[in-house]
Amino acid sequence: MKRIGLGATRCMGRLRLGPAGRGRALLLLVLWLAWVPVWAQPTPVAAAPPDSGQVFTLADLLNYVALRHPVARQAGLLPERAQQEVRYARGLFDPAATSKYYGKTFKGKEYFHDWDTQLRIPVWYGLDVKAGFERGVGTYVNPENYTSPAGLSYVGISVPLAQGLLIDERRAAVRQAQALRGLAEAERRSALNKLLLQAAKDYWEWSLNYQRLQLLDRNAGLANVRFRAVRQRVLLGDLAAIDSVEALTEMQNRQATLSQARVQFRNATLLLSNYLWDDQQQPLDLPPAAVPQPLPGPTDWRTLAPDSVAALARQAQQIHPDLQKNRAKLSQLGVEQRLLTNKLLPKLTLDYNLLQAGQPFNPEKAASLSGSYLENNYKLGVSFAYPLLLRQERAKLQLNRLKVREAELDLQQDTREVQTTVRTVANDWEALREQLALQEQVVRNAEQLRNGEQIRFENGESSVFLINSREASLVSARVKLAELQSKYAQTQATLRWAAGGTAN
Repeated sequence: MKRIGLGATRCMGRLRLGPAGRGRALLLLVLWLAWVPVWAQPTPVAAAPPDSGQVFTLADLLNYVALRHPVARQAGLLPERAQQEVRYARGLFDPAATSKYYGKTFKGKEYFHDWDTQLRIPVWYGLDVKAGFERGVGTYVNPENYTSPAGLSYVGISVPLAQGLLIDERRAAVRQAQALRGLAEAERRSALNKLLLQAAKDYWEWSLNYQRLQLLDRNAGLANVRFRAVRQRVLLGDLAAIDSVEALTEMQNRQATLSQARVQFRNATLLLSNYLWDDQQQPLDLPPAAVPQPLPGPTDWRTLAPDSVAALARQAQQIHPDLQKNRAKLSQLGVEQRLLTNKLLPKLTLDYNLLQAGQPFNPEKAASLSGSYLENNYKLGVSFAYPLLLRQERAKLQLNRLKVREAELDLQQDTREVQTTVRTVANDWEALREQLALQEQVVRNAEQLRNGEQIRFENGESSVFLINSREASLVSARVKLAELQSKYAQTQATLRWAAGGTAN
């Protein structure tokens, strides 16, 4: 810009105008300077500190997100789904009442009437307790089902003596569902933590855009004031006409930059509004008067002690959702491995029913019966089954062991990555803290240079170009400081997330 100004001055010096021509040229220049408007004068967004009632804090945003955001509500459904899975698995232990009746009458002749009613109660330790009543009468009733006309009541148990004694499908389903509950809780926390982290990052981007807008607004206002002052001094003959062109061009450039900053701030506001929902699940928009909380200042730029980083790493190893998901998967696979190992045993089941004529079964009457009666009034059954090669069972067990090994390796890798992430973010924290301290000093130096250049300009020892350059360096340093402050705040949220906590 300085070269352009010098070139223009030299060109004006090469014009050969007479006294009348120079007078007309000076008159035209004065008229032009008096006519030049102040284009698109910006209105300061918030020259003074904003009213506290207008500040929309990060805590406000995260509360909205955690309570009302659809993704947060969707994540909240996962534990409920897991609870219903546990309930479904426990339903395998629900008592079951069954009853069946078969009868045949043909040409007025009764062939048989066969009725069997039973209540079966599964018990956690593998056995089933049962009680029932059966009645089989008629000329052609199956002798196996024949009873007296009064019927036959019974109580009994069914006990697995090998396969199914220590664990069976019912108990395995409950244990796996309980492990799924832990997995669902870890997935809920993982989804919610990621959502809150992204919301916090977008909030600090919004705060950065607001701070940038403030800085550029003040910068454009200074350029406008300077242009008016330079124009007045040109009219008075204190400055060359080309200085007014320099001031005008700088003002227009700053106004264009300010216009772009306004658009960026509006877009950041719209992006932040994506996180806002009301109780009726209707989207909300940030009010136009809402402003963010300030970026972290020097009092917030604290260092991280080595023991605190180690404590965060230990915390991450214990509570990080990704690691908890891996452990829940291992727990499920462990239950499955116990079940598959148990299936290598033979199926050996003992059924015993104590019988009593008539119904219902009277335990007091049975207790008073003699030993000979107990020995002669029962139904006993033993069943045995065992595959000779066990190829399916052994293959399933081996596949399970491979899955367990894969899950263990995933846990090792994820643990290493979580630990590395915590230390990496902690390093970024320390680096940003040092950069912030240096950049704050750069801003002070730029302010001193700008103030000194302003004094020189007022004393006639400097030019508009130089003071504009100083101000451009100052606003650039301030914008960079604001960017570092925003990154520092985002790094704080990221470190809490990396340690397995929320971003607030």
